[in-house]
Amino acid sequence: MRLIVGLGNPGGQYARHRHNIGFMAVDRIAEDHGFSPWRSKFQAQVAEGRLGGDKALLLKPQTYMNRSGNAVGEAMRFYKLEPADVIVIHDELDLAPGKCRIKQGGGHAGHNGLRSIHSAIGPDYPRVRLGIGHPGRKEAVSGYVLHDFAKADAGWLDDLMRGIADGADALAAGDWSRFQNAVAQRVAPARSGGGNAGDKGGGTTKGAATGAAAGAAGGARPDDGPPAEPETEDQRTPMQKLLDRFR
Repeated sequence: MRLIVGLGNPGGQYARHRHNIGFMAVDRIAEDHGFSPWRSKFQAQVAEGRLGGDKALLLKPQTYMNRSGNAVGEAMRFYKLEPADVIVIHDELDLAPGKCRIKQGGGHAGHNGLRSIHSAIGPDYPRVRLGIGHPGRKEAVSGYVLHDFAKADAGWLDDLMRGIADGADALAAGDWSRFQNAVAQRVAPARSGGGNAGDKGGGTTKGAATGAAAGAAGGARPDDGPPAEPETEDQRTPMQKLLDRFR
């Protein structure tokens, strides 16, 4: 059995915060894989279902971020799980927006949710690190993570959530490479035409995020394919263009 934990803060006022991207991810997995309705247990919201044919439990701690370990530890003890059976999905300041990386064990890098989980179960659990970018100044971090995603982030964020749900079976099976490939297929799909500008580095644009996610999936870049068809001049009148927008 896998216990997949999404980190965030409870309450509608936090729902779209960057710090809540872990909640968003498990919500998407639950929706796309037909999990049970969320219910209260272990100081958390939990949903039960199957991933890859095996039982899985999704968990959203309701203790606020800095006490996430209370809920995780309680669920682990109830199901007699080991830290290796737990996967934690969380926001990562040190990755560009849209990047997805897997980390096995190690430190918490100052993340309060991970710090709490370390205290409860130790550091030997895998994490899915979801890039949200960094505001650039240490003193701006708190306001940045505790703030809604910008409207411009909606495209890559939705692609990232879809990719995580697509790869959930592989994630539960511990097949990190297949999981990251599934994410990359959504965030950086193969396309016709020239090379991807986003492959040159991370950034806040979707192109940069897509290139970063492709690198996270093992460094392989999709084939560019044949050249795109040249664009033809639009012969519609201004009125026709306006009418076409509402069809």
